[in-house]
This record gives sequence, structure tokens and C-alpha cells, in this order.
Amino acid sequence: MVAQAPARYDVRVTEPQNARDKEPHSPLQAALDRVGDRWSLLLVESLLDGSRRFNDLQTALPGIAPNILSDRLKRLERERVLVARPYSQRPLRLGYELTADGRELAGVLRLLADWGSRAGEADAPRHETCGTPLEARWYCPTCSRSVDAAESTELRRL
Repeated sequence: MVAQAPARYDVRVTEPQNARDKEPHSPLQAALDRVGDRWSLLLVESLLDGSRRFNDLQTALPGIAPNILSDRLKRLERERVLVARPYSQRPLRLGYELTADGRELAGVLRLLADWGSRAGEADAPRHETCGTPLEARWYCPTCSRSVDAAESTELRRL
């Protein structure tokens, strides 16, 4: 008697790649998909004053490993948050600067800095002219007034 090989079943289950795919996509999720980690936001902050080279960024971000820095720079470039421009061809050396999308993150970083300062570990951002701590507010240009959280549908959804 000849032994038969067991039957093989090719079962393919189509599932979302990760838990995020199961949830409805929100604007906050879209933002986090692009820049949602500590190093990415700190990189953007360090580029707000202008172009920097890899070693300058590594010095500005103590504790970041070179491979993580390289990975985040590539990812932020793919997301069109920053652009890499060669400053030397041989060897190829790159300078990094924010795109318009990247510069728009300055407001978000200010909001996060303000929120972080309320924990008491850091100073709140201050008005350079008079030194008063700044307050972040939503503003409606059509109504010409500040808008509180209760009036914003987007904030309630989050």
C-alpha cells in the first residue's frame, strides 16, 4: 500500500494589514501616519530655522541613532515633509530642509509645546517682544473670532 500525501489546502484570509485599517480614517490618523512619532516631530522642529546637514541633525537630537535618523529622513522625504538637496557630489552629501507642508507643521508643534509646558516640565512658548506666555486658539477667519472646542465638529469627532 502506498502512503498518500496529506491533502493541502490553500486558505487565504484577507485581513487588514494592521489595526489602523479596521478603524475609520480620520484627519488625525492621516497626520499620524505621516509624522506620528517622536523623532519625526523633533526633526521637523530642528529644521524650522532652515536647512541642516545629517551631522547637524544628529547633534541637535541627542540620543537618536544614525540608522533611525536616516530612516526618519527618508520617510519624511517620501511624505513630502522635507526635501534632501545635495551640497556635495563626491562623496554625495545631503542637506535637509522643510517643504511648505513641513513648515505648516510649525503651528502643530507650537500647540504640542504649549500642551507639554502645562505638565510643568518645560516653559511655555513666550511672545518674544514682551515675554508673556502665548495661548493657542482656534480662529474662524469668516466670523473673525476665536472658536471654542464645543463649536468645532472636528474636535468633537476626535
